[in-house]
Amino acid sequence: MLACDLAVQAGELIRVGRRSGVGNVDTKSSTTDMVTAFDRASEALIVNALRLHRPDDAIIGEEGTADSGTSGVRWLIDPIDGTTNFFYNLPGYAVSIAAADDQGTLAGAVYVPATNELFSAARGEGASLNDAPIRCSTTTALSNALLATGFSYSPDVRRQQMRRLQHIIGEVRDIRRCGAAAVDLCNAAAGRVDAYFEEHLGAWDLAAGELIAREAGCVSGDLHGAPVRPGQVLVTNASLFEPMRALINRADALCAQAT
Repeated sequence: MLACDLAVQAGELIRVGRRSGVGNVDTKSSTTDMVTAFDRASEALIVNALRLHRPDDAIIGEEGTADSGTSGVRWLIDPIDGTTNFFYNLPGYAVSIAAADDQGTLAGAVYVPATNELFSAARGEGASLNDAPIRCSTTTALSNALLATGFSYSPDVRRQQMRRLQHIIGEVRDIRRCGAAAVDLCNAAAGRVDAYFEEHLGAWDLAAGELIAREAGCVSGDLHGAPVRPGQVLVTNASLFEPMRALINRADALCAQAT
């Protein structure tokens, strides 16, 4: 699958490059929203290959690529998901590539260079990790659920999100914050966490990992009963979806009462 090949190639580029430091670092929406020379180099590698192999497809990349296309297929690229992890040389960063059409995501690949793990899926064909099939967890009790989440780049929004978690953490087994949405989604697909939710993502953060999670048996949606969208993402196994959604909404109501 082209997405897999390119994710691994870009992942090796950034893994090897990281050994000599992160290079030039700029910021985007806030001081915590970083972009490095390797984000740009990774996106360039992927985009140039797609333009060669899929010249009629649209391409959308986090670092500014916006190619229009005529084929009905569009590619969504996150050249380094978890740039903060990359900056600090933490292992939780990944390359995420997805292809989508008018019915949703067709195929996706998420490569984690530090662990040499390639997660992939194609619509209707299941999900895999390094070519071995994966399935989501079978946890049924919310109290036994390990929950993953992420935070906004906005300091004010992060404060609100932390207040919400005060009402959640006592109702679940524990909470993890990896720092890369695509990796969290793949961890849900592989049963390493039981549930994941986040808000304020980009389409490139979500597309590949959400398909991988669904093809591994997860249920996805937003926090209010509508289909999943970058603004609101909840992914769990089938047993935990409604209890988890209700818990998050109760937490939000309690936060609202306190303000």
